[in-house]
Amino acid sequence: MPVRLLTGVLTLACMLGLCGLCAAQDGGDVEALEEQVRQLQQQLDEMRAQHAAEIQALTDKVNALAGAMSATAPAAEAPQDELAALRALAEAEAGQAPVEEAEPEDVLFKAGGLSLQALNPEISVTGDMIATYRHQRADTDSWRADFRGLGLHFESYLDPYTRFKAAVSVNEDEAKLGEAYMTRFGIFDNLNLTLGKFRQQFGVVNRWHKHGLDQVDFPLALRRIFGNGGLNQTGLSLEWNLPPLGAASQELTFQLTNGENERLFGDNSWDTPAILLHYKNFRDLTENTYLEFGATSLLGWNDEWNVHKEQYEGGQSYDLWLTEHDRLPSWVFGGDLSLRWEPTDRMRYRNLEWRTEAYLLDRKIRDPFTHEGDHVVAWGAYSYLQAKLSRTWEAGLRLDYYQPDYKPYAGLAPVSLTPLAYPERGAYRWQAGPYVTWHQSPFVRYRLEYNHEDGHGMEDAEDRILLQMIFAAGPHKHERY
Repeated sequence: MPVRLLTGVLTLACMLGLCGLCAAQDGGDVEALEEQVRQLQQQLDEMRAQHAAEIQALTDKVNALAGAMSATAPAAEAPQDELAALRALAEAEAGQAPVEEAEPEDVLFKAGGLSLQALNPEISVTGDMIATYRHQRADTDSWRADFRGLGLHFESYLDPYTRFKAAVSVNEDEAKLGEAYMTRFGIFDNLNLTLGKFRQQFGVVNRWHKHGLDQVDFPLALRRIFGNGGLNQTGLSLEWNLPPLGAASQELTFQLTNGENERLFGDNSWDTPAILLHYKNFRDLTENTYLEFGATSLLGWNDEWNVHKEQYEGGQSYDLWLTEHDRLPSWVFGGDLSLRWEPTDRMRYRNLEWRTEAYLLDRKIRDPFTHEGDHVVAWGAYSYLQAKLSRTWEAGLRLDYYQPDYKPYAGLAPVSLTPLAYPERGAYRWQAGPYVTWHQSPFVRYRLEYNHEDGHGMEDAEDRILLQMIFAAGPHKHERY
């Protein structure tokens, strides 16, 4: 029994005892009072015994609970020991090199025939359209729009060592093969071999296609000496990267081709090959400036000559033109220089480029009247300065000069030496051409150019305004060659 209950019982007993005592004094019944005291004592003893029994029962329960807790203590610590063991094992595994798990392979289902498209060559299409306003003293003004050429360009690697390229130009009158060649890389150390029809490496711009020029057309001297299409023949080319010369890189090109250029080798009936040798030197002057210069020599032959003879018959003389054969050489020498400034951190927005080339022709011929050996010497040059004004705008100015030889018989039809020689002494021709180019995108560009030509002993002065639009569709954009 709780202590507070026991205290209450004792208090009640005392109060009853006092009440009984008071009653005895009032009634004088002592025996009745004693009997009540005995009963109270008996009740008190019984309560003490009951309380002791309850205390003992509580003690036994506490001891039983203590024993049960001590028995279950190892089982509670076991998970802690197991967790510590797992942590130790994880730390040991972390100290070892990680093992990369193989990623599951994706299963790709495809038809074998579809992979054959990888064998197809890359194909690009370029368009070159020009609108021209032309004014010449002896003629009325003329306006003309021409689709100068639709270029079909093919390129493919035939194997890891060999690349094929071809270009076909199509206009309103004809389709003409521009280039078709195969290049074998690394036949020896730093030596490549090219076989086929290609634009030859005479200077710099002769190698470029017209749609890749910085101006509308080739320089005046190049067109007068090699023809409007430049020097483009069939044969082989060896390109050798020479060992560096100090801080400069060097390249030597040797080309052996058919002598088929009409302007230079139009009288090559024996098909004697022409030989070209080109040297290029390239060096960085500063971080933003580089210099390139080169020298070229071309040698070919002609063997047919129209000569004049007088024949007398019946007391009268007749002019006869006969063909004689004599193999005579034709030399063309060239020099080129290019200087370019382009800040590395602004190369998309600013640059400045200066390029110049000079040409000298020395062609040995037969004098049609004396039948003796003679020479045709003609020369010319161009120079242009071009600046990138922004990412899409360029502007430049090109100056051209050409001076043919003087031959009094140059204008005779059987001889046909023009434009390499003219029958008027001191003939020359010059041209000035400012231009501006807008690159709408990497695939489309527009050019506005003005050309003024004048001189002496050749054509009349001429002014032209040209608007050119060039587009490219395909992976190669505006490749120069």
